[in-house]
Amino acid sequence: MSRTAVNDISIKNKTGAHLLQGFAAALPICLGYLPIGLAFGVLAQKAGLTPVEIGLMSLLVYAGSSQFIGAAMLSVGAGAIPIIITTFFVNLRHFLMSSSLSIYLGDVNKKILPLYAYGITDESFGVNLSRFREGNWGIIPALIVNHATNITWVASTVVGGFGGEFIPTGAFGIDYALIAMFICLLVFQLTGRKYFVVAAVSAVLSVIFSLKIPGNTYIILASVIAATIGAVLGKRIER
Repeated sequence: MSRTAVNDISIKNKTGAHLLQGFAAALPICLGYLPIGLAFGVLAQKAGLTPVEIGLMSLLVYAGSSQFIGAAMLSVGAGAIPIIITTFFVNLRHFLMSSSLSIYLGDVNKKILPLYAYGITDESFGVNLSRFREGNWGIIPALIVNHATNITWVASTVVGGFGGEFIPTGAFGIDYALIAMFICLLVFQLTGRKYFVVAAVSAVLSVIFSLKIPGNTYIILASVIAATIGAVLGKRIER
């Protein structure tokens, strides 16, 4: 067998291994997205969206929290501009997530990066970042994680949109699904003292600010102040 053939087989084996790695890492997220996507589809249908509109929203926006907020705002008659502005601020965290991942993608073809960036969510970010830090992780499995979960999300929201007309509003605790998901994500990230401090400060400030500040701006303010306190605390711990 020629050296070229051996190299081709080696490349195919590596690609296959990377694909398996990606699907294995994406599976837990996909399983989590199924009920949450169904829940969003139901809520969006109750807000007046058709299954096609729900699918397009999931495909173009692809951000669970802002989609839930958008559906809630639609249900109370909010206009397009307030929804777009709110979505923009809620999704600002994606800039930070992309910046954290960019240090591992310096050698990746720049044409591929937009495709990868599109699929970044809280969950795929957490999985890919931890795998990049561990090593033996590359753009192929990372793309699989991003887009296997993306397909699952879009499909589940559309199915929820079709089934929404048969499910009463508030049934099965569907309106609590997103809150439950973020509580789960928070618990998994409480891996040290400073993280507990940031979470506690953020929670307390959110409650206080919500009583004084209208709209959802209080969430951003509380998060920024708590993160700043966490950064200062982290530096002192390192010293």
